[in-house]
Amino acid sequence: MKKLFTRLLSFFNSIKSRIAFYPTVIGLLGFIFTFITLFLEEQGASEVLRSNFPSLIVNSGDTALSVLGAIITGLISMMVFSFSMVMVLLNQATNNYSPRLLPGLISDRKHQTVLGIYLATILYCTFIMVAIDPDAAQKNLPGFSVFLGILFTVICMGAFIYFIHTISQSIQINNILQYIHRQSKNRLTKLLDSERNQNDDFPDSKNWYVYHAKESAYFQNLSVANMLDLCEELDTKFHILPVKGIFILKDTPVFRSEKKLDNDKIDEVLANFNFARKELVADNYVLAFKQITEIIAKAMSPGINDPGTAVNAIDYLTELLALRMQKKDSSIVNRNDKCLLRLNTVNFKDLLYNVLVTIRTYCSHDIIIIQKIAVMFEYMLQQEQKEHYYKELIISEAKFFFASALEATSSKNDIEIIKKHAEMLKIDLKNN
Repeated sequence: MKKLFTRLLSFFNSIKSRIAFYPTVIGLLGFIFTFITLFLEEQGASEVLRSNFPSLIVNSGDTALSVLGAIITGLISMMVFSFSMVMVLLNQATNNYSPRLLPGLISDRKHQTVLGIYLATILYCTFIMVAIDPDAAQKNLPGFSVFLGILFTVICMGAFIYFIHTISQSIQINNILQYIHRQSKNRLTKLLDSERNQNDDFPDSKNWYVYHAKESAYFQNLSVANMLDLCEELDTKFHILPVKGIFILKDTPVFRSEKKLDNDKIDEVLANFNFARKELVADNYVLAFKQITEIIAKAMSPGINDPGTAVNAIDYLTELLALRMQKKDSSIVNRNDKCLLRLNTVNFKDLLYNVLVTIRTYCSHDIIIIQKIAVMFEYMLQQEQKEHYYKELIISEAKFFFASALEATSSKNDIEIIKKHAEMLKIDLKNN
């Protein structure tokens, strides 16, 4: 039963970020609501509305059909326009910023909800039209249902205005960066909270039994609670080998177990691995660093040439790096004061290197970016650091960055500025 629940949860997590998920769900609700409304018609809902608010009731079958037909036509046009605007947003984000932003933008619930409201109203009005007999007597017309269709149309107009507002906001790079920053910060904060009472006394797993992946996909998430239950049930410990977000090839090692497992138990463990073909920041904070770094590189490319965007992105990157320094490089999960599960994570050294190597490649020639990165180094050195060697890593990367900047700069004034920032960090560039 637990395996089936894990499978269903994994399936739900994989489809909820798709652009058609919420429109489909809301559209089905609109379809179901049609039958609820027709049931209320049989209970005399139209007569109650006609006796109390006669001006709200359509008294002609032909008029009702014309109104609903106009509503459906108009809503289909609005839906097509809204969908086209979403495609424009995705295309502009790909061309100007980074293709990695697409999963996050597609999974935006606000846009999906608006499309779902359109679809639900269209389905509702369509099936209400089928239930109308234009030659029926006035008392047999579903006036209450037609009134609800008009009311839903007014709601759709409000949703359309809201959609235009949100789509114009979503396409702005500042809002995109803020969204990425917020998602990553929330994920990091959860991880930091889970580490507060963490016991790091986890045994060496080199000689444990190794088990391999049965499919190739991105390792998106892990059901930690179920894994801990398995640890207690089997009286063993697990070491999860791949880093979250990495692409796992078939037959590569994915976990180690302190005790040997049979085939059924192996399948039960692997069922808790959530594999997918795309990545989301909400599941993997490291992706935020990749996305922000790519935005910086794209902004500094000759085709875009937007250092202002790069500077803003570095501000968000600085705060996330400072938050990451409060986290340990190892991730141990405990239950009842016992270390049962170890997760491999991207260590701070690799994370900092991968971020700065891209910036060094594309931004070493720009003195504005150099000064901004120097401020980032200074800020990071002043923040709380969970591991003692984080400071050495920052100094080492700063030295590489300033050395690269000196090689790319010929202006004497720029060279003096670079050396001044290096001196503030007590970095010797004489040998470079």
